[in-house]
Amino acid sequence: MTMSSAEEAVMPVPLESRERRAVLENVLAALQKRFYSPEKLNGDWLAAVERHKVSIEAASTTDEFERAMSDLLAELRTSHIGFFHNSARRASSRAALSAAYLADDTRYGKRWIFQDVHSGGAASAAGIEPGDILLTVNGQEISPPEHPVFSMGRQTGVEIVGSDDQRRLLTVDVARPKGKKLHFIEPTLVEARQLTERIGYVKIAMFPGIVGVEVANEISNGVVKLGAAENLIIDLRGNTGGGIGALRVMSLLTPDRIPVGFALDRRRVTANLESEKESFWRFSQIPPSTKSLWRLALQFAPALMMKKPIVLQTEGLGVQPFQGKIVLLVDRHTASAAEMIVAFARENKLATVIGEKTAGRLLSATSVKVGKGFRLALPTGAYYTWKGSILEGTPIEPDEAVEFDWHQRRLGRDKQLERAIDHFEFARARKSAD
Repeated sequence: MTMSSAEEAVMPVPLESRERRAVLENVLAALQKRFYSPEKLNGDWLAAVERHKVSIEAASTTDEFERAMSDLLAELRTSHIGFFHNSARRASSRAALSAAYLADDTRYGKRWIFQDVHSGGAASAAGIEPGDILLTVNGQEISPPEHPVFSMGRQTGVEIVGSDDQRRLLTVDVARPKGKKLHFIEPTLVEARQLTERIGYVKIAMFPGIVGVEVANEISNGVVKLGAAENLIIDLRGNTGGGIGALRVMSLLTPDRIPVGFALDRRRVTANLESEKESFWRFSQIPPSTKSLWRLALQFAPALMMKKPIVLQTEGLGVQPFQGKIVLLVDRHTASAAEMIVAFARENKLATVIGEKTAGRLLSATSVKVGKGFRLALPTGAYYTWKGSILEGTPIEPDEAVEFDWHQRRLGRDKQLERAIDHFEFARARKSAD
C-alpha cells in the first residue's frame, strides 16, 4: 500500500547533526526537570549519555535517530518512557492488536507466542488465538528479542502456526482511519458469564479513558448480568491498565469506602508523607454518565491547579453476594491500573490472586515536546498504595502461582482459569466437611 500525499507531508525529514544534538539536550533537560526519580540521573546515567551520544549525533536517518535515543532511555530501566515523532505511524502489538505474547523455544526456534488475545481486538478479529506461534510480519521473520511493530491504518500480513500445527497467513487490520486521526480497534472491554451455577466470571480487557465512565458502567452491568453469583472470578490477564475506571472493580470488592492510593511527583515526597496523606483530596465516585464530567472538573479544579495529590477511595457500593469469595486472575502482562486493583485486594485481604506475577509497571506519565516534531514520554510520578507500597519495578506475586502453559492452551485448556474454579470447589468441599 502506498502512502497518501497527506501521509508523506507529515513524515519527518532527516536532521542535521546540530539539530540532533539540540533535541538530545532538550531531552536531558526535560528529564532533569520532571523525571519522577532524580536519583536515577546519577553518575551511571551521565556515563550512559556519553556512551550513546556518538551514535545519537551520527544517526543518518530518522529511524536510526529514534532507535539511538530509545537505546539511551532504556538505560534508565523504567516503564512509561519513550521517544517518538509526532508523525509516528507504528505501534506495538499490545496497543495495535489488543494482544500480548511471551518468548519460548518452539520447533521453529525461539519465537513469540501469543498469550493474551482480547476478544474484539484486531488480533482476535484476524483469527489469532492464545498459543499461536508468530513467524513473520509482512514477510519478515520475527524472533525474540526483536519485537514486531505494526503500521497504523494499514493491513498487516502475519504468519502464525495455529493449534493444528498448520502455518497460515492472516491479515490484520491494525487501526481504523477516522478523520485525520487513527484509532485502534478497541477490544471488547468487559465480558461476563456464568461458569457454573455458583461461579460468575468477569473479564476486563483494559480501562480506557481518564475517568472511565463507560468501562465502569460495563463492569457494573456485567455483575448485574451474573445475578446472585456467590463466587466471582475477575480476569485481569493481559490488562495493561488505563484510567480511573479501575476504581469500579475495587469498589465491588468491598461494601465500604476504603482509601486505595495516590500518585506523587518528586516534589511531593516528604518525610511527613504518612501524616500528610490524610489531608489529600479524595476521589470516591465515578459519575454515572459523561454528562456529569463537568461537575467533576469543577470539584477537583482547585486541587489540580495547586497540583495537590488526590487519593482514590472506593465508592461504597454496598454489599455484594460474592464479597470475600473473589479470585483475581493475573499474568505477566497485568500492569498499571490493573496492578492497582491487585495491590488493593492484597493489602485489604479482599481476594485470592492466582496466575503469574504482574508486570510491576505503575507510574504516572506525560509527554513533552523536545523539538523538530519529537516528543519524550516520561514518568513524572510514582504510585503509592495507601499502606505505603511503591509498585514500580516490584511485580506482585500471586497467592497461587500458575504459569501460562502455551502447549496446553493450544489443546484448549486454560490451566489458570481451571485453578481459579478449583479454588472455589475446594473451599466448598472444606466447608461441607466442617
